[in-house]
Amino acid sequence: MRTLITVFVKEVVDNFRDRRTLASALIMGPLFGPLLFAFVINLSIERSLDDIERNLEVPVIGQEHAPNLMRYLRSHNIDVVAGPMDRAAAVEAVKTGAHDVVVFVPESFGEQLAGSIPAQVDLISDRANTQAERDARRVRTALHSYSQELAAMRLVARGVSPMVLRPINVDDVDVSTPSGRSAMLLGMMSYFFIFALLMGGMYLAIDTTAGERERGSLEPILSLPVTRNQLMLGKIAATCLFMAMSLLLSLGSFYVALKFMPLEQLGMTPNFGARTVFAAFLLLLPFMLLGASLMTLVASFTKSYKEAQTWLSVVLIAPTLPILIVSILTLRPRLEFMFVPSLSQHLLLVDMIKNEPVNLLHAAISVLSTLAIGAMLTWICARLYRREGLLG
Repeated sequence: MRTLITVFVKEVVDNFRDRRTLASALIMGPLFGPLLFAFVINLSIERSLDDIERNLEVPVIGQEHAPNLMRYLRSHNIDVVAGPMDRAAAVEAVKTGAHDVVVFVPESFGEQLAGSIPAQVDLISDRANTQAERDARRVRTALHSYSQELAAMRLVARGVSPMVLRPINVDDVDVSTPSGRSAMLLGMMSYFFIFALLMGGMYLAIDTTAGERERGSLEPILSLPVTRNQLMLGKIAATCLFMAMSLLLSLGSFYVALKFMPLEQLGMTPNFGARTVFAAFLLLLPFMLLGASLMTLVASFTKSYKEAQTWLSVVLIAPTLPILIVSILTLRPRLEFMFVPSLSQHLLLVDMIKNEPVNLLHAAISVLSTLAIGAMLTWICARLYRREGLLG
């Protein structure tokens, strides 16, 4: 044990000496993700709230043909302004981006309304333009509401109740909680946690294998009175330490960042307090052994630092792929998913954010299966370190 601790301390001290690599591993990974996430979410929320409250200027061609419609649009925070000369010019203006949306009211609009014929109104927009589509959606909703009100007035004028158009009254019953709704936005946090965790140990895993082989310092180390099992375990333990530091920084960064995100304005209350942060750290702790042993295993097959860095960049993506797939499919935790590392941690972490009770059996299977795979990869690494071909 003393020898193993000596190897562990040696690798930790060596990694602390490389300040640039340490800053990249412990600052860029854990801090860049939360900052980017907070910036994007804040920007999305602010733009959504701004779109609802701000007055929208909409060019309308043929305003004189529908004065009542124009008044209705203005009552819905839609400022009607002069539009292009004709419909063709409006289409061209939207294509070039001069206008996001243009409404065209033909001359026959009044006659069609008077004859109880569906009156034609053209809403010209570019659905490939996200901002333009948001504005077009507001105008489309206002036009649909105006159409519904006219229909109701026509029925009343004929002595028919407007309720005949609603044979079924659908009452939406939302059983979600503020914490549950927040998981729609914050469910991807586990992706950043695992990525930061792996980034924290990647450079050390490379340096202790391919780096030492490239520098020629691996052969003198192997000649010391230290078993290769102890050497490998010490290196993996040091990698796990820096992964734990990176994970703690990432968890703490998200904990602080969420306090500055106006999620309450969207009816969301994330359950990411100090207890959840601590539970998330314990949940992801077994993944450190798996990640450290996997990166050390891949780096041991490479012959240079750059080659190892290239291969491990691909390895960083592999554990996060199940998270992306499940996030798209919105699958719920199942027993068989708990045997898949990274996926099981993601699903359990989402339940924590939702403030739902965590299934203890699922948590136990996730921990044990991840530890078992990590222990197996560590054993394979120890076996590979007995090869004479390891020296290159």
